[in-house]
Amino acid sequence: MIKTVKSVDLKGKRVIMRVDFNVPMKDGVVQDDTRITAAIPTIRYILDQGAKSLTLMSHLGDPSKDIKAAKEKAEKSGKSFDEAAYTKGKHRLAPVAAYLEKKLGKPVVFAGEDSDYNKKGFIESQPPGSVIMLENTRFHKEETAKDAAERDKLARELASYGEVFVNDAFGTAHRDHASTASIAKFVPVSAAGFLMEKEVNYLEPIVTSPQKPLAAIIGGAKVSSKIAVLESLLKNAAALVIGGGMAYTFLKAQGHSVGKSLVENDQLDTAKKILDAAKKAGVEIVLPVDHLGAESFDAAAKAVPIDGLDIPDTLMGMDVGPKTLEKYREVLGKAKTIVWNGPVGVFEFDTFAKGTCELAKLVAEATGKGAITVVGGGDSVAAVNKFRLADKMSHVSTGGGASLELLEGKKLPGIEVCRAG
Repeated sequence: MIKTVKSVDLKGKRVIMRVDFNVPMKDGVVQDDTRITAAIPTIRYILDQGAKSLTLMSHLGDPSKDIKAAKEKAEKSGKSFDEAAYTKGKHRLAPVAAYLEKKLGKPVVFAGEDSDYNKKGFIESQPPGSVIMLENTRFHKEETAKDAAERDKLARELASYGEVFVNDAFGTAHRDHASTASIAKFVPVSAAGFLMEKEVNYLEPIVTSPQKPLAAIIGGAKVSSKIAVLESLLKNAAALVIGGGMAYTFLKAQGHSVGKSLVENDQLDTAKKILDAAKKAGVEIVLPVDHLGAESFDAAAKAVPIDGLDIPDTLMGMDVGPKTLEKYREVLGKAKTIVWNGPVGVFEFDTFAKGTCELAKLVAEATGKGAITVVGGGDSVAAVNKFRLADKMSHVSTGGGASLELLEGKKLPGIEVCRAG
């Protein structure tokens, strides 16, 4: 069980809250406010409970990585590099604070990184019920430091801004960072926000005690990035649907021709082991039985139907065919729980989007019939949003890497600090 914000007395307390406002930006304008909107229920609840102040912290991109790349590029071209000029306006949370202010209908005070003032004093000087947003946590090298003592330096400072730590940033729950986990050592009370609670309540049972039968759909390009989740899901799944580029590695491992399709030859033995483990566990593995192919990986490529398992040498698999979709319908129709991570085709290209679109419709249909349906992973979320079916799923996760690691059965630092007791 995780301790939630509802179990904490917040009246008159200074609250510091980790949110995931790592949103896409263009020219200082928020392009997608999904993560901001997802945090608002917890923000409103804390304010409604009479908190003295609410200080928000988040990262936005990875400044150190971008600065390093830009510096190397400048050095290669023989130009000087002005870090201050480069970072001006980049990775800054001031525009996000302004956007949140409009969404909340309440002032959001931005506390930048000006070293000439006492930040703790600044926060404490704000009127009761104030919302304050700190600058991007990743401008501090201690935030992501590998050394715990280094992380603790920043964590202590952040902890001084609040008496209660609320973590509502599921997207970074798998990161052992100063603002996501270390801070909990220096704050009297730590609890999960509503978004974090919802994510855990939907995702953890899939690994521990799902309503059965469980059907897991795992897609995407590479087997290597999904080995742990495949092995974890084999423990409870009745059926494992494998799609996307990784399906061709499994088909080749079975001895089928895959043409020019994406294949990880160094993962063929791994694929065979997973197929053997599934057979021993009585788990049905569902691979494509027909395909939609193309001569090249191109949005303008002509789609070629392939009525069978084997793909000609001149073609590459780009999507699943109608017979495979019928098999999906059969398998998903029996499931009481469905978890989906990764597309089954190149849905970014409209010509090859049908398989993933029809799969999304089948999952939505299952939801309507009472199944618990959970969509996790960046590409899967992008797919259900593209096909406007996100609201037809029981839960659409806000965390790509975090949801994947939770499905792998791992303990996530940002969640563990919110455990009750």
